[in-house]
Amino acid sequence: MAFESLSEKLNAAFKKLRGKGRLKEADIKEAMREVRLALLEADVGFKVVRDFVNTVSARAVGKDVLESLTPAQMVIKIVNEELCTLMGSENAKIAISSKPPTILMLIGLQGSGKTTTSAKLAGYMRKYNSKKPLLVACDIYRPAAIEQLKTVGKQLDIPVFEMGTANPVNIAKAAIAHANKNGNDLVLLDTAGRLHIDSDLVDELKQIKAAVNPTEILLVVDAMTGQDAVNAATAFNDALDIDGVILTKLDGDARGGAALSVRAVTGKPVKFSGTGEKLDQIEPFHPDRMASRILGMGDVLTLIEKAELAFDEKKAQEMTEKLMKNKLTLSDYYDQLTQVRSMGGLSDIAGMLPGMDAKALAGASIDESTLVKTEAIILSMTQYERDNPSALNSSRKKRIAAGSGTAVVDINRLLKQFEAMQAMTKQISKGKLPAMFGGKGKKGLFGM
Repeated sequence: MAFESLSEKLNAAFKKLRGKGRLKEADIKEAMREVRLALLEADVGFKVVRDFVNTVSARAVGKDVLESLTPAQMVIKIVNEELCTLMGSENAKIAISSKPPTILMLIGLQGSGKTTTSAKLAGYMRKYNSKKPLLVACDIYRPAAIEQLKTVGKQLDIPVFEMGTANPVNIAKAAIAHANKNGNDLVLLDTAGRLHIDSDLVDELKQIKAAVNPTEILLVVDAMTGQDAVNAATAFNDALDIDGVILTKLDGDARGGAALSVRAVTGKPVKFSGTGEKLDQIEPFHPDRMASRILGMGDVLTLIEKAELAFDEKKAQEMTEKLMKNKLTLSDYYDQLTQVRSMGGLSDIAGMLPGMDAKALAGASIDESTLVKTEAIILSMTQYERDNPSALNSSRKKRIAAGSGTAVVDINRLLKQFEAMQAMTKQISKGKLPAMFGGKGKKGLFGM
């Protein structure tokens, strides 16, 4: 999980502060020393760490903090605010051209995930900004780069413009003409990368920039490379004056140094972050939400947004009515499993809940093979059997097992799980919340 290591160390430092009650200046200095070490170990740049700690220290030793009734909370509040400022304060949106098409030029080193990110961003802009995107293959050097772009484009049903190994500048210009002719109001140029920044690469990118005058130049960097990502961002920004950064593989970097350093070093905002390998796993980068997650305060807004996307509103209403009447069916059971799965791993969800220990659920997820079996079993039933599981006798179970490629024991296991859920919903329908939902005297998911 992103920032896992940093989050643990910061929370350990703040736990000591909370245990002291009234604070002295020496307590603040000791806490800031631990904050400094935590940030350095998270691969945040030395100068960025020094400036951050100096700013927090200057605010934290003020009269308002030391004489506060809750000084530890005041210090945490200051750290939270300064983390937000460090990462850019608020989400920076993609600029949309007043005269279509909007041209986004994606640049970066080889291996940063540029091609996949081009497709992810195109899919995101189509879904949330109602754009009609066109992907353009301007990387003529890397073997299979064009085929890779065509593959991800096909998976998302987004057209790809390519001219083989023609001059990238000519490809970009022809793509703009093609977009104008075919009504594509968003063009994403997937440019070439190198293992390192050299004059040939920079010259080519400058030529493309001059030829098509992109609306935004977005630098794609691999968050797992830490300070190397920040150094690359600095070099690209000096050469091309980028408009923003997209961090890939942020979910795989427990340190998070690149996310914390890149804005401070380049002055350019992180606009998006890649949160997984799937083509829909990209999301806007919100500094305030990320700061809250780093400090263990959760990220309820993102969790709500994920839930809204995953759960169909009409189905949710129907489910509520069935829940209150205790009339859930196996079809409803399967719908819930698949919708929860679409929200991501359990550790990701836990990390967005205030006070939850995401590490305790690290790697936890809904077993895909179990879901496949569940789907096969339920879809092999008749509608009557789905609505009336109690009617499943021995002969029906054998027929369903044969039709779904499973065993009778798998069907019995599913029915047992469904019965457990029915027992729980029966309590809910009577107004009795079980422990996991925060029942009387308990702290559960809704009673934290």
